[in-house]
Amino acid sequence: MQTLIKTTLLTSTLCIALCVSTIQQSNACTRALYVGTDNTVITGRTMDWAEDMQSNLWVFPRGIHRTGLAGETSPEWTSKYGSVVASVYEIVSADGMNEKGLVMNILYLAETNYGKPAAGHPPLSISLWGQYALDNFATVSEAVTAMRAKPFHLIAPNLPNGDASQAHLSLSDASGDSAIFEYIDGELVIHHGKEFQVMTNSPIYSKQLALNEYWQEIGGTVFLPGTSRAADRFARTSFALSAIPKTLDQHYIRGVPDHSYANQAVAGVLSIMRSVSVPLGITTPNEPNIASTIWRTVSDQKNLTYYFDSSTRPNTPSIPFPNLKFDSGSDLLKLPLDEGQVYSGDVTRQLIAAKPFQFLSATQKSQ
Repeated sequence: MQTLIKTTLLTSTLCIALCVSTIQQSNACTRALYVGTDNTVITGRTMDWAEDMQSNLWVFPRGIHRTGLAGETSPEWTSKYGSVVASVYEIVSADGMNEKGLVMNILYLAETNYGKPAAGHPPLSISLWGQYALDNFATVSEAVTAMRAKPFHLIAPNLPNGDASQAHLSLSDASGDSAIFEYIDGELVIHHGKEFQVMTNSPIYSKQLALNEYWQEIGGTVFLPGTSRAADRFARTSFALSAIPKTLDQHYIRGVPDHSYANQAVAGVLSIMRSVSVPLGITTPNEPNIASTIWRTVSDQKNLTYYFDSSTRPNTPSIPFPNLKFDSGSDLLKLPLDEGQVYSGDVTRQLIAAKPFQFLSATQKSQ
């Protein structure tokens, strides 16, 4: 009987791995949403990419006027909320949190198809998708209501390295609410609910959930898939989120700064993101989905602190929002990271005034 069970498990595991390998064609990332006691909500993510993305941290105050950068009919808006974001290639806000605790994460999804532009839906460059959410919404519900009305059509020019801008978006807020936004076959698909805590890459989210159900039936203490593929990372992240303490853990609190649960919870989420990271320098020929983790972020949505953890530097800087000025007219600030600069702890005093990066402009031609 034991031999039969082991054989069945191995066969099923192999079948899933083979199926997933045929549909994954993307660079990788992982997002996790942690909800604990005392209204503690923390979102972590990894950025996995096949090259350095020249990322920097930016502080955007309220009152910034933006356009959609996709032609004369692009939408225009003025930011209602200040935010801290991580840029990539200095043309995209790929990750960030606003002053209300709304967190956005842009991750790669090979199956993305934005469809063709339609009348009544102004074009918006994909580079501003996440920033649009941070600028305009305080909660996930607000964003979902607005997005369902299709206020724009995404236009996606290629990135500077030639990769297609195929992405899906996750949002989470200070209440623990969550939503996943994907464009499949030209239509926006939204998964909205607190249960949607994990997101990786291919396959599309509905199929990812089905695959994860299989691993949940087996149980994470029995067997977990161990490759760097998106479906495997989804399963491991889901198990880890369910397994780590949601209250103060006396076994480890002695080594935690201030002996606080808030700091321990941040450490727990960061440990999950590190556990599903891909070692620096690993590349797999013809499989761009196996890409090195170049950085991680952790957003404490209760205490409004944004942490940035680089794979190439020994320390983790943080930006506590209470130390920032988001008032309209305040300086736009930057923490330069793209030349290997090293920071540790609260870096508020090391932020410098800077001109904003230019978001990637788009044409009416869909990619």
